[in-house]
Amino acid sequence: MNIISVDSSNIDKEHICCAISDKKGETCVSSKKTWMKSQFEKGLVFKRLDARGKVFIEYIPAEKAWCPIEAEGYLFINCFWVSGQFKGQGYANRLLEECIGDAKAQNKKGLVILSSVKKMPFLSDPKHLKYKGFKVCDTAKPYFELLYLPFEENAVEPKFKACCKNASIDEKGMVLYYTNQCPHTDKYAPLIADIAKSKGQSIKLKKIESMEQAQNAPAPFTTYSFFYDGKFVTNEIFSESKFVKFLEEKGL
Repeated sequence: MNIISVDSSNIDKEHICCAISDKKGETCVSSKKTWMKSQFEKGLVFKRLDARGKVFIEYIPAEKAWCPIEAEGYLFINCFWVSGQFKGQGYANRLLEECIGDAKAQNKKGLVILSSVKKMPFLSDPKHLKYKGFKVCDTAKPYFELLYLPFEENAVEPKFKACCKNASIDEKGMVLYYTNQCPHTDKYAPLIADIAKSKGQSIKLKKIESMEQAQNAPAPFTTYSFFYDGKFVTNEIFSESKFVKFLEEKGL
């Protein structure tokens, strides 16, 4: 099967993989595609397998990444996903090779990607990345790792900005930072706010609307970062049931 590049010329007719199984995902897909359209001129690349499945890679020059890192001269991988029946067939290698080829053609120093100490939802698998040659260049609390694949010896190592290292904010209560990098946040952010309201609670929703805001965010995963009483809780998008469970555990 072929690899398709989704860009400004075909984005309105091509699917973007990660929301195709959501039967109520029209709003989700629209918000993600709108975000992508705003980023193409900044160098965003989205490549997927020519198949009806979640097999894709998305990357951008690190200087334009919606992530609080310092990685001049690198390409930053926003998302890298191969799931279901497509695993174990070499598609991850093909997509990564496409990214490496693009990076070298642009004379980049290498690749950089956000991961975690162990496999976590919505973050790329550190075991697979390290098997492919990626190395840890920085860490941030409570479990984030910044991995990089340098193309030359003595390349300057990327690092997290200080603003996102400590997994904490000054505000009390429930605070959610999110962006439209993921097609599901526009659905689930207001949903958990409504659930909280129904239980007499409130969530402060802080939608990150610009690259500048993202690059100064209090957590590495700007797509979705939930805090409670000043402490980072999770980067996993809360479903209705998981959020209700969280409220119950906190006695809210």
